[in-house]
Amino acid sequence: MVNAAYVIVALPLLGFALNLVFGRRLGEPLAGWVGTFAAAGSFVASLITWVAMLGKPAGMRVASLNIFTWVPVAGLHVNTGLLVDPLSLTMVLFVTGVSSVIHLYSIGYMHRDPGFDRFFVYLNLFLFSMLVLVLANNFLFSFLGWEGVGFCSYGLIGFWFQREVAAVAAKKAFITNRVGDVGFLIAIFLIFDHFGSLNYSSVLGTLVGGHPTGLMAGAAGAIPGSTATAITLLLFLGAIGKSAQIPLYIWLVDAMEGPTPISALIHAATMVTAGVYLMSRVAPLLHYAHATSWVIASVGTGSAFLAATIAATQDDIKKCLAYSTISQLGYMFMAVGAGDYADGLYHMLTHAFFKALLFLGAGAIIHALADNQDMKKMGGLARYMPLTTVTFGVGWLAISGIVPFAGFWSKDAVLDSVWQMNKVLWGIGAFTAGLTAYYMSRQVGLVFTGQARWREASPALAGAGGASGHAVGGPEARAHGPEAHGRGEHEATEPGLPAPPHGGEPKDATWTMSLPLVLLAIASVLGGGINFTAFGHFDFLNRFLSPIFPYATPITLSTATKWTLSLVVLAFCLLGLGFGLRTWRTAEHPALEPVFLRRAWYWDATVAATVSGPLRAAAAALAFVMDSRLVDGFVNGVGTVLGLSGRVVRRVQTGYLRTYAIGIGAGLIAFLAYVTFRVGS
Repeated sequence: MVNAAYVIVALPLLGFALNLVFGRRLGEPLAGWVGTFAAAGSFVASLITWVAMLGKPAGMRVASLNIFTWVPVAGLHVNTGLLVDPLSLTMVLFVTGVSSVIHLYSIGYMHRDPGFDRFFVYLNLFLFSMLVLVLANNFLFSFLGWEGVGFCSYGLIGFWFQREVAAVAAKKAFITNRVGDVGFLIAIFLIFDHFGSLNYSSVLGTLVGGHPTGLMAGAAGAIPGSTATAITLLLFLGAIGKSAQIPLYIWLVDAMEGPTPISALIHAATMVTAGVYLMSRVAPLLHYAHATSWVIASVGTGSAFLAATIAATQDDIKKCLAYSTISQLGYMFMAVGAGDYADGLYHMLTHAFFKALLFLGAGAIIHALADNQDMKKMGGLARYMPLTTVTFGVGWLAISGIVPFAGFWSKDAVLDSVWQMNKVLWGIGAFTAGLTAYYMSRQVGLVFTGQARWREASPALAGAGGASGHAVGGPEARAHGPEAHGRGEHEATEPGLPAPPHGGEPKDATWTMSLPLVLLAIASVLGGGINFTAFGHFDFLNRFLSPIFPYATPITLSTATKWTLSLVVLAFCLLGLGFGLRTWRTAEHPALEPVFLRRAWYWDATVAATVSGPLRAAAAALAFVMDSRLVDGFVNGVGTVLGLSGRVVRRVQTGYLRTYAIGIGAGLIAFLAYVTFRVGS
């Protein structure tokens, strides 16, 4: 287990180094295969480690592996080391697994892109940083991975940096995340101040060791509630930034300016899941910070509902899925706030499968329609893209919470724990589940059913008449598409650049893009089986993670209550699904759309203005008042005064001896007069 754990982290780092040094020489597709095999090898090493862990007793499934001493300063000793336990290994398995299929998909998607090798350099570094984040055995080393995924997201969101909108989106993501990172960093200081250590085993082990059972704050080994609340709130601020919750979610939608595989990687397997992982890791601290748990659950519920209302009005296929991610992350935080950490991670796992599937399916559609992302300019694609239609449909039913797909089981498990915590939060979550089914059905109706509106939107597509066997805008034609010139998927052809060739009607993509869709579709159907808590005998994930979460709130609902809640939520989902399909299945431009949904985008603008408005005003005040007038005024004032005094003093430096003699004599007379009168008095 130990050796394989080292390999998990080493292989993506090796892939990064090889492509960084030799990527341009390797070229396409070898650079892509190097990155893909590095990710796949890391996944295999994760499986080997997991099998070895299962062979040990439940209490012995922890290994701390020190690599070298990083910071040996006085009482602060920080190692670069790995912590292999059920929580970190659960994260590693789905991160490496989903990342591997995204790497494979990217070989086809980025075909003939001028930055092909650079793309896989970033991709492997991104995976390495995420693995450091979840495998680190201390807060500081984990923070290094935390910042690493932030840096890689900046490079990948702004991958086509020639476009101003992509460069701005990358900066927005980077800066917004720094706001949350300040909270994480201050929390690290407080943790060291209180515990004298930053190692997870020392900090969290102290809390767990002091209280094997029960809520006994104040007993031996406990942490004061105020200190625990301060630390966990600051950590949650970092989680809000990384996992895009209210109010720091505003960066995630703009992240769609990056290539679609990056959207899938960020939303499904890496960056946005970091916040949920962090709050699950510090579960023993949350045990002493009940106020923080309520904040987490409330913010998660609000984010889930708000993002769902905004998603219901989006016409951009990727932005709709982006808001969907914010909403689903809200469910995960609802579970964490309710003390049901295992089911929060359960929903994270199933979400990784169907969200990666939906994003990669959206990428195949964008390819086939010559980089068009407007759903109201699509329609009727089920006839032309059967494999994409079926796999995307699986993702649609999974995220909509329809039985027996994976999303049904994990979302139900989350809502059960929320019901036990607070009925109002459960009601909002249940309604949001129906709203999710509505906007995803709207997306499916606009994209796959009805009239082929893409013929009117792109006359060249309709005129091709299927003469060519290549997908329009697909991998075979990629060298001439907008992305080949560093432009985004939804941007029209710029003047002076060749237009994308339209060699035939839309069709399914090549095998490197289609195989990941099939694999993720299978996972979206069967993935729920990892934690069938509804039946009471197949809750593998709960049992696997139970040693890590001794303070988890047990679900005490009766079987009848659970099934009743499940049926109510399923009814909401079926109503949303039916209403969405009926409204959007055939109409080209449906007039029937709830007013509150049509106006929901104002909520997004309001939140953005509330967050960025005061910060912009404060920055302007600091820049133009504090800096320009006070700081610069003081510094420049000192220089001006010294300059004036120098010019005055310079006039007495005449160079004539008689002037200096007179000055010396006058000074001597003044001194003698002072002494005389001083003594006389």
